[in-house]
Amino acid sequence: MKKIKSGIYGLNELLDGGINENSTTVVIGSSGAGKTTFATQFIRRGLEGGQEGIFVSLDENKEQIIREAVEMGWSEILEYLDKELLVFIDASGREFSTFIKKELPAFVSDWGGSRARIAIDPLTPVMWSTKDPYEQRDLISFMLKEMRKVGTVLSTLEEHGGTGDLSGTETIIPMYLADCVIHLRYIPLEGGVSRTMKIVKCRSSRHSELSHPYYIMKGLGLVVEKGDFEKGTTDKIPQEMKKKLLEKKSDIPPQVFSRLEKALDELKDVDFKDMKASNLIESILNEYSGE
Repeated sequence: MKKIKSGIYGLNELLDGGINENSTTVVIGSSGAGKTTFATQFIRRGLEGGQEGIFVSLDENKEQIIREAVEMGWSEILEYLDKELLVFIDASGREFSTFIKKELPAFVSDWGGSRARIAIDPLTPVMWSTKDPYEQRDLISFMLKEMRKVGTVLSTLEEHGGTGDLSGTETIIPMYLADCVIHLRYIPLEGGVSRTMKIVKCRSSRHSELSHPYYIMKGLGLVVEKGDFEKGTTDKIPQEMKKKLLEKKSDIPPQVFSRLEKALDELKDVDFKDMKASNLIESILNEYSGE
């Protein structure tokens, strides 16, 4: 799986190198968590690397987003707009079903295969456009699949209710459909705020399962602290397991042995956490004993 850099300082290491190319990421958070800033940094990083950027706004107008980007220290955004390397699609106030099913496919037909970065900010109005969960799923699924034909997609989603446990009805469908889910937990406190980021899931990728403090800094945007996360590059445990399997190779069907070898080649010590490798090897051998 090819990785692309996220544009968020400190996040790439937590995602095993970055965001999976041609995937869909949903960033969830309450008002003030920094979701639009996150999306802007994702687009900016692509532009810096020669990728085109597409910003689909479903709530705020184009001028507001540009103004906030400039205030955060990204004045170059105006140059990218002038050169048409960054394209805004302002869908705020539109009838979303019509926009997604009729207008979006025509845009995708023109841009398909461009390997651009696409930010959709936020998905919430689409969820609110209908109370029918089946129609919500149909609209979100269609939109994400269409935009993936253009490149790598990052969407934001408003979190409501204040519990911070992602139990709100508006989060369930986007979380299910996305390849990667990142939760920005923002809690106002007396005299300040508490901000923590957690990678809820990331398909086909090793990632941190910890909560990490993050900050919003002028000129830098979102910055994430690594904390106690250890990336893990050693592979002593899987290599020892391969040796044990080799000793019992005659007891394992050839195609299974080949598959297990390939699987162990992809694993690192950190993947095993508190699991005992000896118990896992015993379970594998027991699965094929007597055949």
